[in-house]
Amino acid sequence: MLFLQLLLLVVLLPGGDNKDDFQEPVSFQLIQISSFYNRSLEENLGSGWLGELQTHRWVSNSGTIIFLWPWSKGNFSNEEWMDLEDLLHMFSIGFLQIFHNSVSQRQLEYPFKVQLAGGCELHFGEASVGFIRVAYQGSDFLSFQNRAWLPSPNGGSRAQHVCTLLNSATVAREILHKIFFETCPRFLTGLLDAGKAYLQRQVRPEAWLSTGPSPGPGRLMLVCHVSGFHPKPIWVMWMQGEQEYPGTQRSDVLPNADGTWYLQVFLDVEAIEAAGLSCRVRHSSLGDEDIILYWERHNSMGLIILAVIVPLVLLTGLAFWLRKRWTYREFPSTSLPLE
Repeated sequence: MLFLQLLLLVVLLPGGDNKDDFQEPVSFQLIQISSFYNRSLEENLGSGWLGELQTHRWVSNSGTIIFLWPWSKGNFSNEEWMDLEDLLHMFSIGFLQIFHNSVSQRQLEYPFKVQLAGGCELHFGEASVGFIRVAYQGSDFLSFQNRAWLPSPNGGSRAQHVCTLLNSATVAREILHKIFFETCPRFLTGLLDAGKAYLQRQVRPEAWLSTGPSPGPGRLMLVCHVSGFHPKPIWVMWMQGEQEYPGTQRSDVLPNADGTWYLQVFLDVEAIEAAGLSCRVRHSSLGDEDIILYWERHNSMGLIILAVIVPLVLLTGLAFWLRKRWTYREFPSTSLPLE
């Protein structure tokens, strides 16, 4: 009866050929991380990602999909989303049960963790590509290709055993192919269109300079911070004049809470060589106007501030001391001898 319901749901979800071209490859994927502690205890975390941006969250016990952005529904109707929720929830239940059964058959042992990623990719001028991959304890375990589950080369007998169980569910395999290889590309195209204003926004970066922990005597660790930019691609380099200064190192580009990005670029340099260096930032939001921060100016400003603050502190201290001394003289002790 369950398979018949799933088959009907597949019919309700029409596929579609992708007609739009994208200049850069873009992907959408659903990720489920399942921690198996024992036969009756497991924990599941589900999410949906457009590239590196989380767009959906999945409540495992009910199968409910939560939309994290106003445009996360793409161009799918509420009815289509309800059908998808049912499909994914039913598949998740069966998928998890197979791993529990594998423990019963002594192929796996509690506790263990399974990660599943399924989605699709769109490439400029090429057909869309669907994918489903499964990892066991952080290592490649299974993949889904040509409507069948295949064990990874390093999966061993465990992967072969799980593949056998999964491949026995013929209708479930047709459902997975329909979702990730046909419906997913259509959804991804609609998601990109619905979120176009947000995804293609241009946000100018902010940049500033600082020093990190000293790498050694007579050396400086120069740090160029760049934050708040969108989209993600950016070019940041320490320069000497118009030449890139060798030895520049950069951190990973990390997300901010507001969907923009943050980056640090480091340079370990002799202190006497720091003067004349600059940090140059290029980003699509800046057009042809690069951000250029000069270290000597940054350093000079620090010296100017120091030159102003230190005398001010000294003068304040001197004034306090003089006032205290004047007060002491103004009101001398008036003790009288006792008779």
